[in-house]
Amino acid sequence: MKSGLWFLLLAGLLMGCSEDNAPAGGTDTGDDTDTDTEADTNTNTDSGGDVVDNTTLVGKHLFGYQGWFACAGDGSPFNRWVHWTGGGTPNGTNMTHEMWPDMSELDDDELFPTEMHYADNSVAKLYSGHHPKTIDRHFKWMKDAGLDGVFLQRFLNEVQGQGEGYQQRNGVAEGVMAGAEAHGRVFAIEYDISGANEENLVPNLTGDWMRLVDEIGVTQSSRYLRHKGKPVVAIWGFGFEGRPGSAQQAQEIIDWFHQSAETKYQATLVGGVPTEWVTWGDPWDEVFRSFDVVSPWTIGRFGDDGGTDNHKNTYLIPDMAATDAAGIEYMPVVFPGFSWSNWNGGAFNHIKRRAGRFYWHQFYNAQSVGATMMKTAMFDEVDEGTAMYKVASTPADAPVNVGGKQWLTLSVDGTTLPSDFYLRLAGEATKMLRGDIPLSDQQPINQ
Repeated sequence: MKSGLWFLLLAGLLMGCSEDNAPAGGTDTGDDTDTDTEADTNTNTDSGGDVVDNTTLVGKHLFGYQGWFACAGDGSPFNRWVHWTGGGTPNGTNMTHEMWPDMSELDDDELFPTEMHYADNSVAKLYSGHHPKTIDRHFKWMKDAGLDGVFLQRFLNEVQGQGEGYQQRNGVAEGVMAGAEAHGRVFAIEYDISGANEENLVPNLTGDWMRLVDEIGVTQSSRYLRHKGKPVVAIWGFGFEGRPGSAQQAQEIIDWFHQSAETKYQATLVGGVPTEWVTWGDPWDEVFRSFDVVSPWTIGRFGDDGGTDNHKNTYLIPDMAATDAAGIEYMPVVFPGFSWSNWNGGAFNHIKRRAGRFYWHQFYNAQSVGATMMKTAMFDEVDEGTAMYKVASTPADAPVNVGGKQWLTLSVDGTTLPSDFYLRLAGEATKMLRGDIPLSDQQPINQ
Protein backbone atom coordinates (compact mmCIF):
# COMPACT_ATOMS: atom_id res chain seq x y z
CA MET A 1 0.00 0.00 0.00
CA LYS A 2 -0.17 -0.75 0.61
CA SER A 3 1.31 0.89 -0.59
CA GLY A 4 4.20 3.15 -2.20
CA LEU A 5 7.09 4.72 -0.48
CA TRP A 6 6.21 4.26 3.15
CA PHE A 7 8.78 6.64 4.66
CA LEU A 8 8.76 4.73 7.92
CA LEU A 9 10.32 6.45 10.90
CA LEU A 10 12.20 3.84 12.84
CA ALA A 11 12.47 5.79 16.10
CA GLY A 12 10.39 4.09 18.74
CA LEU A 13 9.28 1.40 16.24
CA LEU A 14 8.11 3.91 13.67
CA MET A 15 5.74 6.78 14.11
CA GLY A 16 3.28 7.29 11.24
CA CYS A 17 3.29 5.55 7.94
CA SER A 18 1.18 4.11 5.10
CA GLU A 19 -0.64 1.31 3.55
CA ASP A 20 -3.34 -4.98 2.27
CA ASN A 21 -13.19 -8.43 11.01
CA ALA A 22 -16.57 -9.02 11.40
CA PRO A 23 -18.70 -6.87 9.11
CA ALA A 24 -20.12 -3.81 10.81
CA GLY A 25 -23.06 -4.96 12.83
CA GLY A 26 -22.26 -8.53 11.76
CA THR A 27 -24.86 -8.36 9.00
CA ASP A 28 -22.93 -8.43 5.73
CA THR A 29 -23.11 -11.89 4.19
CA GLY A 30 -21.60 -10.77 0.90
CA ASP A 31 -24.77 -11.40 -1.10
CA ASP A 32 -25.86 -7.81 -1.55
CA THR A 33 -27.79 -7.11 -4.71
CA ASP A 34 -25.61 -5.59 -7.38
CA THR A 35 -26.94 -2.14 -8.16
CA ASP A 36 -24.13 -1.20 -10.53
CA THR A 37 -24.86 -0.86 -14.24
CA GLU A 38 -22.38 -3.64 -15.04
CA ALA A 39 -23.51 -7.03 -13.78
CA ASP A 40 -20.98 -9.19 -11.97
CA THR A 41 -19.82 -11.93 -14.28
CA ASN A 42 -18.68 -14.39 -11.62
CA THR A 43 -20.74 -15.86 -8.82
CA ASN A 44 -18.38 -18.72 -7.95
CA THR A 45 -17.89 -18.74 -4.19
CA ASP A 46 -14.96 -21.15 -3.95
CA SER A 47 -12.51 -18.65 -2.48
CA GLY A 48 -8.96 -19.89 -2.95
CA GLY A 49 -10.04 -22.59 -5.41
CA ASP A 50 -9.92 -22.56 -9.18
CA VAL A 51 -11.89 -19.31 -9.33
CA VAL A 52 -12.11 -16.88 -6.41
CA ASP A 53 -15.48 -15.25 -5.79
CA ASN A 54 -15.22 -11.62 -6.87
CA THR A 55 -18.50 -10.36 -5.37
CA THR A 56 -17.46 -9.63 -1.78
CA LEU A 57 -14.59 -8.64 0.49
CA VAL A 58 -15.91 -10.94 3.19
CA GLY A 59 -13.63 -13.94 3.55
CA LYS A 60 -10.92 -12.35 1.41
CA HIS A 61 -7.22 -12.25 2.18
CA LEU A 62 -5.59 -9.73 -0.14
CA PHE A 63 -1.96 -8.71 -0.63
CA GLY A 64 -0.50 -5.34 -1.49
CA TYR A 65 1.18 -5.64 -4.89
CA GLN A 66 3.77 -2.99 -5.72
CA GLY A 67 4.73 -3.97 -9.27
CA TRP A 68 7.16 -1.05 -9.30
CA PHE A 69 10.36 -2.77 -10.44
CA ALA A 70 11.81 -1.99 -13.86
CA CYS A 71 15.03 -2.97 -15.65
CA ALA A 72 17.14 -1.56 -18.45
CA GLY A 73 16.19 -3.38 -21.62
CA ASP A 74 12.77 -4.55 -20.43
CA GLY A 75 10.97 -2.56 -23.12
CA SER A 76 8.77 -0.77 -20.60
CA PRO A 77 8.11 3.00 -20.67
CA PHE A 78 10.82 3.35 -17.99
CA ASN A 79 13.23 0.93 -19.71
CA ARG A 80 15.81 1.55 -17.00
CA TRP A 81 16.62 0.26 -13.52
CA VAL A 82 13.91 1.44 -11.11
CA HIS A 83 13.54 0.44 -7.45
CA TRP A 84 16.24 -2.20 -7.61
CA THR A 85 18.92 0.48 -7.18
CA GLY A 86 19.40 4.11 -6.41
CA GLY A 87 20.47 4.51 -10.04
CA GLY A 88 22.25 2.47 -12.67
CA THR A 89 22.75 -1.26 -13.09
CA PRO A 90 22.72 -3.15 -9.77
CA ASN A 91 26.35 -3.78 -8.84
CA GLY A 92 26.31 -4.87 -5.22
CA THR A 93 26.87 -1.46 -3.69
CA ASN A 94 23.98 0.52 -5.18
CA MET A 95 21.15 -1.95 -4.71
CA THR A 96 18.34 -0.73 -2.48
CA HIS A 97 16.33 -3.90 -1.97
CA GLU A 98 16.72 -6.04 1.14
CA MET A 99 15.67 -9.45 -0.17
CA TRP A 100 16.78 -11.32 -3.27
CA PRO A 101 13.86 -12.79 -5.25
CA ASP A 102 13.96 -16.47 -6.12
CA MET A 103 14.71 -16.26 -9.84
CA SER A 104 15.03 -20.01 -10.46
CA GLU A 105 11.66 -20.48 -12.19
CA LEU A 106 11.83 -17.49 -14.52
CA ASP A 107 12.58 -17.96 -18.21
CA ASP A 108 15.41 -16.25 -20.07
CA ASP A 109 13.11 -13.59 -21.53
CA GLU A 110 12.11 -12.54 -18.00
CA LEU A 111 15.68 -12.07 -16.74
CA PHE A 112 17.81 -8.92 -16.90
CA PRO A 113 21.52 -9.08 -16.03
CA THR A 114 23.05 -7.15 -13.16
CA GLU A 115 26.73 -6.66 -12.40
CA MET A 116 26.42 -9.04 -9.46
CA HIS A 117 27.34 -12.73 -9.47
CA TYR A 118 26.51 -15.89 -7.59
CA ALA A 119 29.18 -17.96 -5.84
CA ASP A 120 29.72 -20.02 -9.03
CA ASN A 121 30.49 -16.75 -10.87
CA SER A 122 27.28 -16.90 -12.95
CA VAL A 123 25.59 -13.56 -13.58
CA ALA A 124 22.81 -12.66 -11.17
CA LYS A 125 19.68 -11.47 -12.97
CA LEU A 126 16.51 -9.71 -11.84
CA TYR A 127 12.96 -9.40 -13.15
CA SER A 128 10.87 -6.51 -14.42
CA GLY A 129 7.59 -5.81 -12.66
CA HIS A 130 6.24 -4.62 -16.00
CA HIS A 131 6.80 -7.91 -17.83
CA PRO A 132 3.39 -9.56 -18.43
CA LYS A 133 4.91 -13.04 -18.27
CA THR A 134 6.35 -12.39 -14.83
CA ILE A 135 3.14 -10.82 -13.53
CA ASP A 136 1.28 -13.87 -14.80
CA ARG A 137 3.78 -16.08 -12.95
CA HIS A 138 3.10 -14.20 -9.73
CA PHE A 139 -0.62 -14.85 -10.09
CA LYS A 140 0.08 -18.52 -10.73
CA TRP A 141 2.01 -18.60 -7.45
CA MET A 142 -1.04 -17.07 -5.76
CA LYS A 143 -3.29 -19.74 -7.19
CA ASP A 144 -0.87 -22.53 -6.26
CA ALA A 145 -0.83 -21.26 -2.66
CA GLY A 146 -4.60 -20.74 -2.46
CA LEU A 147 -4.37 -16.94 -2.16
CA ASP A 148 -7.26 -14.70 -3.18
CA GLY A 149 -5.59 -11.78 -4.95
CA VAL A 150 -4.18 -8.29 -4.60
CA PHE A 151 -4.64 -4.62 -4.04
CA LEU A 152 -2.62 -3.19 -6.94
CA GLN A 153 -0.73 -0.17 -5.64
CA ARG A 154 -1.18 2.89 -7.86
CA PHE A 155 1.00 5.82 -6.83
CA LEU A 156 -0.81 9.04 -7.62
CA ASN A 157 2.40 11.06 -7.88
CA GLU A 158 3.51 8.81 -10.77
CA VAL A 159 0.30 8.93 -12.78
CA GLN A 160 -1.00 12.46 -12.18
CA GLY A 161 0.93 13.90 -15.14
CA GLN A 162 -0.10 11.11 -17.54
CA GLY A 163 3.48 10.80 -18.73
CA GLU A 164 6.05 8.02 -18.52
CA GLY A 165 4.96 6.88 -15.06
CA TYR A 166 1.32 6.81 -16.14
CA GLN A 167 2.15 4.55 -19.09
CA GLN A 168 4.32 2.34 -16.87
CA ARG A 169 1.58 1.94 -14.29
CA ASN A 170 -1.05 1.25 -16.95
CA GLY A 171 1.10 -1.55 -18.31
CA VAL A 172 1.38 -3.10 -14.86
CA ALA A 173 -2.40 -2.76 -14.38
CA GLU A 174 -3.04 -4.52 -17.68
CA GLY A 175 -0.66 -7.30 -16.65
CA VAL A 176 -2.36 -7.71 -13.28
CA MET A 177 -5.78 -7.81 -14.91
CA ALA A 178 -4.60 -10.49 -17.35
CA GLY A 179 -2.88 -12.50 -14.60
CA ALA A 180 -5.94 -12.43 -12.37
CA GLU A 181 -8.16 -13.51 -15.27
CA ALA A 182 -5.80 -16.31 -16.30
CA HIS A 183 -5.56 -17.78 -12.80
CA GLY A 184 -8.95 -17.00 -11.29
CA ARG A 185 -7.71 -14.50 -8.68
CA VAL A 186 -9.18 -11.07 -7.87
CA PHE A 187 -7.70 -7.58 -7.89
CA ALA A 188 -8.62 -4.03 -6.93
CA ILE A 189 -6.88 -0.67 -7.32
CA GLU A 190 -5.31 0.94 -4.26
CA TYR A 191 -4.25 4.57 -4.57
CA ASP A 192 -1.28 5.77 -2.53
CA ILE A 193 -1.41 9.57 -2.33
CA SER A 194 2.17 9.98 -1.00
CA GLY A 195 3.94 12.81 -2.80
CA ALA A 196 0.91 13.77 -4.90
CA ASN A 197 0.15 17.37 -5.85
CA GLU A 198 -2.15 18.66 -3.12
CA GLU A 199 -3.64 21.52 -5.11
CA ASN A 200 -5.01 19.16 -7.77
CA LEU A 201 -5.47 16.10 -5.56
CA VAL A 202 -9.20 15.73 -6.17
CA PRO A 203 -9.25 16.01 -9.99
CA ASN A 204 -6.04 14.01 -10.36
CA LEU A 205 -7.32 11.04 -8.37
CA THR A 206 -10.87 11.00 -9.70
CA GLY A 207 -9.66 11.64 -13.25
CA ASP A 208 -7.21 8.77 -13.10
CA TRP A 209 -9.92 6.39 -11.91
CA MET A 210 -12.18 7.46 -14.77
CA ARG A 211 -9.38 6.74 -17.25
CA LEU A 212 -8.78 3.31 -15.69
CA VAL A 213 -12.46 2.53 -16.09
CA ASP A 214 -12.87 3.97 -19.59
CA GLU A 215 -9.49 3.31 -21.23
CA ILE A 216 -8.07 0.25 -19.44
CA GLY A 217 -11.45 -1.25 -18.62
CA VAL A 218 -10.50 -2.49 -15.16
CA THR A 219 -14.07 -2.77 -13.91
CA GLN A 220 -15.07 -4.67 -17.04
CA SER A 221 -12.79 -7.49 -15.93
CA SER A 222 -14.53 -10.54 -14.50
CA ARG A 223 -11.77 -10.56 -11.86
CA TYR A 224 -12.19 -7.03 -10.54
CA LEU A 225 -13.24 -7.29 -6.90
CA ARG A 226 -16.63 -5.94 -5.86
CA HIS A 227 -18.29 -5.46 -2.53
CA LYS A 228 -21.90 -4.50 -1.86
CA GLY A 229 -22.53 -4.34 -5.57
CA LYS A 230 -19.77 -1.89 -6.50
CA PRO A 231 -16.11 -2.13 -7.53
CA VAL A 232 -13.66 -1.85 -4.63
CA VAL A 233 -11.20 1.06 -4.59
CA ALA A 234 -8.74 1.60 -1.74
CA ILE A 235 -7.15 4.95 -0.91
CA TRP A 236 -4.14 5.02 1.37
CA GLY A 237 -2.71 8.12 3.05
CA PHE A 238 -5.44 10.54 4.13
CA GLY A 239 -4.57 12.02 7.51
CA PHE A 240 -1.00 10.76 7.62
CA GLU A 241 1.71 13.22 8.53
CA GLY A 242 3.59 14.37 5.44
CA ARG A 243 0.88 13.24 3.03
CA PRO A 244 -1.16 15.68 0.94
CA GLY A 245 -4.85 16.30 1.31
CA SER A 246 -7.05 18.20 3.72
CA ALA A 247 -10.03 16.64 5.45
CA GLN A 248 -12.25 18.64 3.09
CA GLN A 249 -10.49 17.22 0.00
CA ALA A 250 -10.67 13.70 1.39
CA GLN A 251 -14.40 14.04 2.03
CA GLU A 252 -14.92 15.43 -1.47
CA ILE A 253 -13.19 12.40 -2.99
CA ILE A 254 -15.15 9.97 -0.82
CA ASP A 255 -18.45 11.68 -1.70
CA TRP A 256 -17.54 11.58 -5.39
CA PHE A 257 -16.97 7.81 -5.33
CA HIS A 258 -20.14 7.28 -3.33
CA GLN A 259 -22.63 9.55 -5.05
CA SER A 260 -21.37 12.45 -7.17
CA ALA A 261 -19.71 10.37 -9.90
CA GLU A 262 -21.55 8.71 -12.72
CA THR A 263 -22.75 5.27 -11.69
CA LYS A 264 -20.03 3.46 -13.64
CA TYR A 265 -17.34 5.23 -11.59
CA GLN A 266 -18.89 4.75 -8.16
CA ALA A 267 -17.13 2.39 -5.78
CA THR A 268 -16.99 0.78 -2.36
CA LEU A 269 -14.09 2.52 -0.61
CA VAL A 270 -11.42 1.01 1.62
CA GLY A 271 -9.51 3.63 3.60
CA GLY A 272 -5.88 3.02 4.51
CA VAL A 273 -5.97 5.17 7.65
CA PRO A 274 -3.58 6.00 10.50
CA THR A 275 -3.26 3.47 13.31
CA GLU A 276 -4.86 5.84 15.85
CA TRP A 277 -7.77 6.85 13.57
CA VAL A 278 -10.40 6.16 16.25
CA THR A 279 -9.15 8.95 18.52
CA TRP A 280 -8.42 11.66 15.95
CA GLY A 281 -11.56 13.74 16.42
CA ASP A 282 -12.72 16.55 14.11
CA PRO A 283 -12.32 17.17 11.23
CA TRP A 284 -10.95 13.72 10.35
CA ASP A 285 -13.36 11.73 12.50
CA GLU A 286 -16.21 12.09 10.01
CA VAL A 287 -13.88 11.49 7.05
CA PHE A 288 -12.54 8.19 8.35
CA ARG A 289 -16.02 6.96 9.17
CA SER A 290 -17.21 7.85 5.66
CA PHE A 291 -15.19 4.98 4.21
CA ASP A 292 -17.05 1.73 3.70
CA VAL A 293 -14.10 -0.21 5.15
CA VAL A 294 -11.20 1.08 7.24
CA SER A 295 -7.81 -0.61 7.12
CA PRO A 296 -5.43 0.96 9.67
CA TRP A 297 -1.72 0.78 8.93
CA THR A 298 0.36 -1.40 11.26
CA ILE A 299 3.79 -1.86 9.66
CA GLY A 300 6.46 -1.24 12.29
CA ARG A 301 4.01 -0.50 15.08
CA PHE A 302 5.20 -3.57 17.02
CA GLY A 303 7.97 -6.12 16.66
CA ASP A 304 7.24 -9.17 18.80
CA ASP A 305 4.36 -11.20 20.19
CA GLY A 306 4.04 -8.99 23.26
CA GLY A 307 3.74 -5.92 21.07
CA THR A 308 1.28 -7.75 18.84
CA ASP A 309 -0.92 -8.58 21.84
CA ASN A 310 -0.71 -5.00 23.09
CA HIS A 311 -1.75 -3.81 19.63
CA LYS A 312 -4.74 -6.14 19.75
CA ASN A 313 -5.93 -4.71 23.06
CA THR A 314 -5.09 -1.08 22.29
CA TYR A 315 -6.26 -0.93 18.67
CA LEU A 316 -7.92 -4.04 17.21
CA ILE A 317 -10.64 -4.36 19.82
CA PRO A 318 -11.48 -0.61 19.92
CA ASP A 319 -11.31 -0.49 16.10
CA MET A 320 -13.87 -3.26 15.83
CA ALA A 321 -16.17 -1.47 18.26
CA ALA A 322 -15.78 1.82 16.38
CA THR A 323 -16.49 0.33 12.97
CA ASP A 324 -19.50 -1.49 14.33
CA ALA A 325 -20.84 1.74 15.83
CA ALA A 326 -20.25 3.60 12.56
CA GLY A 327 -21.90 0.90 10.44
CA ILE A 328 -18.74 0.27 8.44
CA GLU A 329 -16.32 -2.67 8.12
CA TYR A 330 -12.81 -3.45 9.24
CA MET A 331 -9.81 -4.90 7.40
CA PRO A 332 -6.71 -5.37 9.60
CA VAL A 333 -3.23 -5.28 8.08
CA VAL A 334 -0.56 -7.87 8.96
CA PHE A 335 3.08 -8.18 7.90
CA PRO A 336 5.82 -10.83 8.13
CA GLY A 337 8.70 -8.71 9.46
CA PHE A 338 10.66 -5.62 8.51
CA SER A 339 14.14 -4.58 7.37
CA TRP A 340 15.44 -1.88 5.05
CA SER A 341 19.16 -1.52 5.76
CA ASN A 342 20.15 -1.52 2.07
CA TRP A 343 17.66 1.18 1.14
CA ASN A 344 17.57 3.43 4.17
CA GLY A 345 20.49 2.41 6.33
CA GLY A 346 18.18 1.14 9.07
CA ALA A 347 18.85 -1.78 11.35
CA PHE A 348 19.26 -5.07 9.51
CA ASN A 349 16.52 -7.60 10.31
CA HIS A 350 14.88 -4.92 12.44
CA ILE A 351 11.64 -6.86 13.03
CA LYS A 352 12.40 -10.56 12.96
CA ARG A 353 10.11 -12.99 11.12
CA ARG A 354 10.90 -15.88 13.45
CA ALA A 355 10.12 -18.48 10.78
CA GLY A 356 6.57 -17.20 10.35
CA ARG A 357 5.58 -17.02 14.00
CA PHE A 358 5.44 -13.21 14.06
CA TYR A 359 3.09 -13.21 11.04
CA TRP A 360 0.86 -16.03 12.23
CA HIS A 361 0.34 -14.50 15.68
CA GLN A 362 -0.86 -11.25 14.09
CA PHE A 363 -3.26 -13.09 11.81
CA TYR A 364 -4.62 -15.13 14.71
CA ASN A 365 -5.11 -12.04 16.87
CA ALA A 366 -7.02 -10.23 14.14
CA GLN A 367 -9.30 -13.17 13.55
CA SER A 368 -9.80 -13.75 17.25
CA VAL A 369 -11.50 -10.36 17.55
CA GLY A 370 -13.78 -11.07 14.59
CA ALA A 371 -11.91 -10.16 11.42
CA THR A 372 -13.55 -11.52 8.25
CA MET A 373 -11.31 -9.73 5.75
CA MET A 374 -7.53 -9.29 5.89
CA LYS A 375 -4.70 -7.55 4.11
CA THR A 376 -1.07 -8.66 4.08
CA ALA A 377 1.67 -6.14 3.34
CA MET A 378 3.15 -7.03 0.94
CA PHE A 379 3.39 -9.60 -1.87
CA ASP A 380 6.52 -8.28 -3.57
CA GLU A 381 7.99 -5.64 -1.23
CA VAL A 382 11.64 -6.71 -1.11
CA ASP A 383 12.79 -3.12 -0.44
CA GLU A 384 11.47 -3.16 3.12
CA GLY A 385 11.78 -6.87 3.76
CA THR A 386 8.04 -7.50 3.92
CA ALA A 387 7.83 -9.62 0.75
CA MET A 388 5.74 -12.79 0.92
CA TYR A 389 6.54 -14.19 -2.52
CA LYS A 390 9.43 -16.54 -3.31
CA VAL A 391 12.77 -15.16 -2.12
CA ALA A 392 16.27 -16.50 -1.46
CA SER A 393 16.24 -19.16 1.22
CA THR A 394 19.90 -18.87 2.28
CA PRO A 395 22.86 -16.60 1.44
CA ALA A 396 24.01 -19.29 -1.02
CA ASP A 397 20.94 -18.51 -3.13
CA ALA A 398 21.80 -14.79 -3.46
CA PRO A 399 24.65 -12.81 -5.10
CA VAL A 400 27.92 -12.72 -3.21
CA ASN A 401 29.61 -9.49 -4.32
CA VAL A 402 27.50 -7.00 -2.38
CA GLY A 403 30.11 -4.80 -0.75
CA GLY A 404 29.16 -3.80 2.76
CA LYS A 405 25.51 -4.71 2.25
CA GLN A 406 23.77 -7.97 3.04
CA TRP A 407 20.72 -9.95 2.05
CA LEU A 408 17.80 -10.72 4.32
CA THR A 409 17.24 -14.40 3.49
CA LEU A 410 14.64 -16.72 5.00
CA SER A 411 17.33 -18.45 7.05
CA VAL A 412 18.36 -15.24 8.84
CA ASP A 413 16.75 -16.26 12.14
CA GLY A 414 18.34 -19.70 12.20
CA THR A 415 15.70 -21.83 10.46
CA THR A 416 16.22 -22.92 6.86
CA LEU A 417 12.96 -22.43 4.96
CA PRO A 418 12.11 -23.04 1.29
CA SER A 419 11.62 -19.98 -0.89
CA ASP A 420 7.85 -20.46 -1.08
CA PHE A 421 7.35 -20.85 2.66
CA TYR A 422 5.53 -17.55 3.21
CA LEU A 423 3.22 -18.12 0.26
CA ARG A 424 2.22 -21.46 1.75
CA LEU A 425 1.89 -19.99 5.24
CA ALA A 426 -0.35 -17.26 3.87
CA GLY A 427 -2.39 -19.96 2.16
CA GLU A 428 -2.93 -21.61 5.54
CA ALA A 429 -3.92 -18.25 7.01
CA THR A 430 -6.46 -17.86 4.20
CA LYS A 431 -7.92 -21.25 5.06
CA MET A 432 -8.23 -20.18 8.69
CA LEU A 433 -9.96 -16.95 7.66
CA ARG A 434 -12.49 -18.95 5.62
CA GLY A 435 -13.04 -21.47 8.40
CA ASP A 436 -11.54 -24.35 6.44
CA ILE A 437 -9.17 -25.00 9.34
CA PRO A 438 -9.81 -24.14 13.00
CA LEU A 439 -8.81 -20.81 14.49
CA SER A 440 -5.53 -21.50 16.25
CA ASP A 441 -2.46 -19.65 17.43
CA GLN A 442 -0.40 -22.75 16.61
CA GLN A 443 1.29 -22.26 13.25
CA PRO A 444 0.23 -25.21 11.02
CA ILE A 445 3.43 -25.41 8.92
CA ASN A 446 7.00 -24.78 10.03
CA GLN A 447 9.14 -25.58 6.98
